[in-house]
Amino acid sequence: MDSMLCDELLQEIFSRVSKSSSSSSALSVCLVSKRWLYLYRASKTSLSLRFTAEDSTIPSLSSLLSHYPFLSSLSLLLSFDPTLKATTSRTIFNTSLIRVVSSFCSQLTHLRFLGGPVARSSLLSLPNSCTLLTSLTISLSRPLFLIWVVSFSCLKELSIYMNNNGEVEDELNANSECGLFFVDEPVAELGLESLCLSGIRGDDLGCGWLWRSCKKLKKLKLKSCEGVGDGGSFLSFIRCLEGLQEVELRTCRSIVNAVLLKLAEKCDSLNSLLVYDGGSREGLLQFISNCRCNLQKLDLRLPLDLDNDHLSAAAINFRGLSTLRLQSCCLVTGEGLKAVGIALSSGLEELALINCDVVERESGLLATLGQKLKQLRKLDLSFNECLLDKELISMLISCASLSELNLRGCKGLTSATILSISKSCRGLVSVDIKQCTRIEAEAVEFIVFNLPQLRRMQVEESKISEALRIWASNKLIEVDV
Repeated sequence: MDSMLCDELLQEIFSRVSKSSSSSSALSVCLVSKRWLYLYRASKTSLSLRFTAEDSTIPSLSSLLSHYPFLSSLSLLLSFDPTLKATTSRTIFNTSLIRVVSSFCSQLTHLRFLGGPVARSSLLSLPNSCTLLTSLTISLSRPLFLIWVVSFSCLKELSIYMNNNGEVEDELNANSECGLFFVDEPVAELGLESLCLSGIRGDDLGCGWLWRSCKKLKKLKLKSCEGVGDGGSFLSFIRCLEGLQEVELRTCRSIVNAVLLKLAEKCDSLNSLLVYDGGSREGLLQFISNCRCNLQKLDLRLPLDLDNDHLSAAAINFRGLSTLRLQSCCLVTGEGLKAVGIALSSGLEELALINCDVVERESGLLATLGQKLKQLRKLDLSFNECLLDKELISMLISCASLSELNLRGCKGLTSATILSISKSCRGLVSVDIKQCTRIEAEAVEFIVFNLPQLRRMQVEESKISEALRIWASNKLIEVDV
């Protein structure tokens, strides 16, 4: 049989095995023969590695990558030995790793390299070998000189994580690497459509040039940022907001108010907003009340900054919402959620109330939401530890259109909920019941056997019998443990 299967057919089989089976099952094909091992490696297009920096790392990585000639996606997460504290040593080490990647991964389109700062000289040489890169994630030290971005002609997604461990790259060396001093950097026409910046301060040089050069941005993510750089670059930053479609603000309390107000004023194309951990009550309310865009997705994790006023304003101004996700929102009550349910009854397709005690605090709330939101396709009630069977069952009776259900961490639910799911939600494709300690193995079997559309189940391995595993495999059901 082995001799009858050509290389191309075997590679296609390996590719499908990798997607539909567990990692251990997929790797077992490597043990059949040297030929199968070679073809399995050649069929791999994505690889993720986590390792510690040691003297043997460079040759080991070179040897490993030489066996995967067709990688299009590579993720490297590097940690350093505590005894290796010198910045120069880390930077030199990372430069060597980038050179290895350049030598063996010419087909890369996505590169994620997180393990301390990367020298700009290596970023100038990388696009000479990896000419197809469309997505790059890296860590840099201060000061920021970003003219090297111009060298990546195909780059669409860029993520920069600032090294905030007090490590600063020598400014003279940085300038000589780029060949230009900051004041001489010309405005470029970058093709970036997605930009993520983490740890940016108000005095970070280089961001102003980036804002002026990004004229095609559709997605912007800011994480743990105290400013937008360069001190006087806010006007350039504002111009980038006009064409944005997606914005994420995570732990950016010092700038979130100004960003939200300018989004409401300048951006008509926004369809997705995420604000986590550090908002402004007044700024968020002004945004919701005055925003002119047709927002479709709203995702908020604001324990002490979100209340019913915000939900009432959203019910009035965001009638086009298809996704509403709330996490740990302690000040929200059933009144606010019911107002949203009434206003969005015809269009809301995804609702998440994650670790929101209002779900447990107000009896009958879920039943009311289920009756109003007939179009729900995705429901996430994860980590509501005291949620009871009767509350969830009363909602699911009205949710016949659900395709995805996430109940992870709902420790109060029992196997009775599973019986209700199998009767009321026959169209479920994905179910997550991990960390639901009172749901027994027999109930897991019952739901898998009785949901004809099920394709993915997330549950503890201890609740999966051998018979269930065989059934799931035959029915092409992915079981994540």
